[in-house]
Amino acid sequence: MGAVVRLVAAVALAWGLGFVWFIVTLATATPVSVATDAVVVLTGGPGRVARGFAVLEAGSAKRMLVSGVGRGVTDAELAATVDAPPALFERDVDLGFAAIDTRSNAEETTAWMVRHQYRSLRLVTSAAHMKRARLELEARLPRTVTILPDAVPVDPAAPSLAREFNKYALRWAALQVGVA
Repeated sequence: MGAVVRLVAAVALAWGLGFVWFIVTLATATPVSVATDAVVVLTGGPGRVARGFAVLEAGSAKRMLVSGVGRGVTDAELAATVDAPPALFERDVDLGFAAIDTRSNAEETTAWMVRHQYRSLRLVTSAAHMKRARLELEARLPRTVTILPDAVPVDPAAPSLAREFNKYALRWAALQVGVA
């Protein structure tokens, strides 16, 4: 019985320390002026498309992929959400409709990056989601591709941070044992 208690205590301590690390090291915004070949926006939260557009508008990326777009959404509709010229979206933005979760975001992004032969990308997502999104991308992208995290600030509640940490920790563990 004592060994079980010690094991449970060790797991709880590891989880607690990992959660503190997760919160303390949340990604922040990167200056818009920092250039990469591409900007990739993962849908799912406020401010992400606007941030990607700001990067594109500043000339800090050649092209933008918006991954995880809902079926039927058009360039013009997405451009209107950030008050951008539709012509810019038609010319420099690709909408990805295949992704439904973080893993498929990474698959869609990898195919897009390889197709365009880009060597660096700015990843735009929420601060809480960044670690897991980056983990999935690093598992799929060629090692020669540089990922620059650019977190859209959010003020998440502790329960949502804990859920995201649990997803990250479980996915990290799965990748360590070779579960794709």
